[in-house]
Amino acid sequence: MPDVQRPSPEEIILYRKDPQTKIATVTFNRPEYLNAPTSAARLRYADLLRAATVDNDVKVVVIRGVGDNLGSGADLPEFMEGRDDPAARLAELRLEDDGVGEVTYPPKGTFRNGATISAWYANVAAGNRPLQECKKITIVEAKGYCYGWHFYQCADADLVISSDDALFGHPSFRYYGWGPRMWTWVQMMGLRKFQEMVFTGRPFTAAEMYDCNFLNKVVPRDRLEAEVDKYARSCARNRPVDTVFQQKMFFEIFKQHQGEYMGSLLSAFFESMGGGAVSDGDDLDMNEAIDSGLADAVNDNDNRFPPDFRLSKSNRRAAEGGS
Repeated sequence: MPDVQRPSPEEIILYRKDPQTKIATVTFNRPEYLNAPTSAARLRYADLLRAATVDNDVKVVVIRGVGDNLGSGADLPEFMEGRDDPAARLAELRLEDDGVGEVTYPPKGTFRNGATISAWYANVAAGNRPLQECKKITIVEAKGYCYGWHFYQCADADLVISSDDALFGHPSFRYYGWGPRMWTWVQMMGLRKFQEMVFTGRPFTAAEMYDCNFLNKVVPRDRLEAEVDKYARSCARNRPVDTVFQQKMFFEIFKQHQGEYMGSLLSAFFESMGGGAVSDGDDLDMNEAIDSGLADAVNDNDNRFPPDFRLSKSNRRAAEGGS
């Protein structure tokens, strides 16, 4: 793999707060890469939300993305590079310099090689599910692609306000079969509709997600920011910060009664077993695709599906005769 220079975590995940309104904003700022966070950016995201939980100047946290999309998932090429770089895996596990001495990452060929990182993704500190433990009101501004890791954030947030052009799903359902947070999506979408998403691999529109109670509100794109601001200010003015903290503890107890964290662990375990799945022969092999040209391979595979089942907006338009 070539050495790729990626932005710093501070460049990818922006943060600001307004002590007067008690509204903080987390912004994904990598639009040229569809706001994909690196592993280090996910760690920063987790830390920022943990800090917001403590911060007396914050009552509401808004999560949004720069550009046309919330985001299309994590930095997959970086993740795949980590297969051959134990140091990168240790850094993602916050073990590269923690004062405990040298740590050897489990070698390839062991179950622990993949299961270690999959299990870590169920930990709130890893940056995949920090919204679950944030004790402030969280609102996601959804637009364009809301795929993969960004789809997790939509499922975990308290409120999701979406533009009418948004698409929701996870490419992993089509290319790998699993996502680390499947239990949570079942809870938030309902079993029947989520099974359809997993088995077909198709993304769902904002209208479909609203119909299955995943979204709070769907508005035209040009009204999205104003609508999110309206919700954020209303939440910030409603009750004291102490009351919000108490309310969030109640909802966390309810989620854990439903098994949210247990489900994250189970999903991680089954994802760890995915490497044992045997290809039918015409499936897209992600390992080969990474090495031979991921974008082309994904597009070729995407075009095998009906237009309204395709993940790519451009592929959907092309099939329908659009520009």
